[in-house]
Amino acid sequence: MLITRTRSLAAVFTLLIVPAVALLYGTRAAAQAPAPTESVRALITQNSMNVFRRFSPEVRDKMLEYYGKVLALRSLNPVSLGGGNQMVLFGVGSGQVKLASGLVGRREFRPGPVKEATGLRVITLFFPDEAALVARFKESGYAVPQFRNGPNGARHAMVADPGNFVTELVVVSNAPPSTYDRMEVGITVSDLEKSRAFYREFVGLDELPPVKDVSLDVTKYPYRHGETTINLWTFGKGLPADTGSAGIQYVVSDATTVDARGKARNVTVETPLGNTLGTLLTVWLNDPDGVTNYFAQIGGARGGGRGAPANSTK
Repeated sequence: MLITRTRSLAAVFTLLIVPAVALLYGTRAAAQAPAPTESVRALITQNSMNVFRRFSPEVRDKMLEYYGKVLALRSLNPVSLGGGNQMVLFGVGSGQVKLASGLVGRREFRPGPVKEATGLRVITLFFPDEAALVARFKESGYAVPQFRNGPNGARHAMVADPGNFVTELVVVSNAPPSTYDRMEVGITVSDLEKSRAFYREFVGLDELPPVKDVSLDVTKYPYRHGETTINLWTFGKGLPADTGSAGIQYVVSDATTVDARGKARNVTVETPLGNTLGTLLTVWLNDPDGVTNYFAQIGGARGGGRGAPANSTK
């Protein structure tokens, strides 16, 4: 009988006391565990991203002609970089293509075919009229783009700009005006899962379903913010890196918080948090393949402040 009573008390202890102790210590452990690091998405104030291109000074005039006259992008006021240099800006919706001549010594430059290096390899732009676009190429003495049919009646052509960087031209006829405010950038990556996690979890972009890219014969993984989509794809490991030909800029409300969240995730810092041109608080971060993700707070000071309006030309 004593044995039976002892077993009953043990059963009660197992059923009541052990779970209570586990719950207590589990609650304490959960309280002590660090909260998941937030993305920076809520800090992005512009409904798009900006894309910047670096290139050799000797092709500057041809680059301005190509993006301004041939592609007929909307011209914006240039930004002085000091020393007589300018960054020339073209508008695409609320976003911008930013052109700066001069190569940065610590970066690697390998423009050319998409499959020959990792890095930002393609800028995709949308047009309503193929005949008008072809006519502008002819008038400026450029070879006529070779268009081919794509999904949903769109027509696609891959063309190298004067700096030998690929621009994808997509013609979509009779579409709503917002179609032509879009811009896409394509990044060749060495490790898809690392890159997808960076743009999904740190930047916080909307992850869209993967699709087949008809021009490159590869599956691309799209990540969108407003009018701009980043497409990721891979051709395997072992490719050399192009870390200098192009990069991405985000206009944000608080660059200091971006910096802190990047450090919490061990994101590589290219240029530390600091003031640029006297009007920007910026931090330059790198994705897993060294592509610049540049966060700029307009008119900000350390500790926060208001971001730029969507049509800022900075």
